[in-house]
Amino acid sequence: MTRIITYGTFDTFHWGHMSMLQRAREMGDWLAVGLSTDEFNKIKGKHSHFSYERRMEILRGVKYVDLIFPETSWEQKRADIIKYNIDIFVIGDDWRGKFDDLSDLCRIIYLPRSADISSTLIKNSLQK
Repeated sequence: MTRIITYGTFDTFHWGHMSMLQRAREMGDWLAVGLSTDEFNKIKGKHSHFSYERRMEILRGVKYVDLIFPETSWEQKRADIIKYNIDIFVIGDDWRGKFDDLSDLCRIIYLPRSADISSTLIKNSLQK
C-alpha cells in the first residue's frame, strides 16, 4: 500500500484543490490531508474565509481523501510522515525545495498548481 500525505488551508475550495487532491491520490492507495488550523494560519500570516471546521467538512466530502488531521505547526510534518507511515509527500510547486529536508523519510513531489485559479483570486474577486 502506497501512502500519500499533503497539507494546506483549502480555503474557498475550488477545482484546483480538487485536481491536486485527485492527482495526489492517484499516486497511491491512501491520502492523508493535514488541514491548517485557524491558529496556524495566523502564524503563517493568513486569514481563512471559512473556519477550520467548515473547511474540514468540505474535505470530508472529497472522495480522494482518506484522513484529515489538524496541521498546527511547520515542524510537525516529520512526525506525521513517521506516524502515518508515509511513502510520498505531495505539495504544490510554489513550495519547491522547501520540504526537501524530509526526503530522508519519503519521496517528495511538487505538483504544478492549476492555472487561472487560486483562493486568493477568489477572495479578491469577492471583495470587488
